[in-house]
Amino acid sequence: MTQTPLATWHELVRTRNAKGLDALFANEVVFHSPVVHTPQSGKAVTLQYLSAAFHVFFNPSFRYVRELVGERDAVLEFQVEIEGIAVNGVDMIRWDDQGRIVDFKVMIRPLKAINLIHQKMAAMLQANQ
Repeated sequence: MTQTPLATWHELVRTRNAKGLDALFANEVVFHSPVVHTPQSGKAVTLQYLSAAFHVFFNPSFRYVRELVGERDAVLEFQVEIEGIAVNGVDMIRWDDQGRIVDFKVMIRPLKAINLIHQKMAAMLQANQ
């Protein structure tokens, strides 16, 4: 039996393996950032954002605390502490019949956390250009 996209995502997060993201996303994937106004379309830009997120979010305090899972979608609530600020958010993930992620949306709270994430992600994306 092949691994589900959600199980693959959890394994990549657990092992902090951003290189494994490429095979998980469909070419036409759409990424919804908590700080960018418009959806970002395409695998290349999605990989850029999520690779940076692996560096910003995934420290030892990161953990998923709740999951709501459907046939082809999931909502994963997470908590992490970054620079002393408690970040709470959700990853909303939808995949296609082939098991590739086609839509990935991140929402974060509170405002102090959004401001910190915006600053850290901008710096990481700038450094990777």
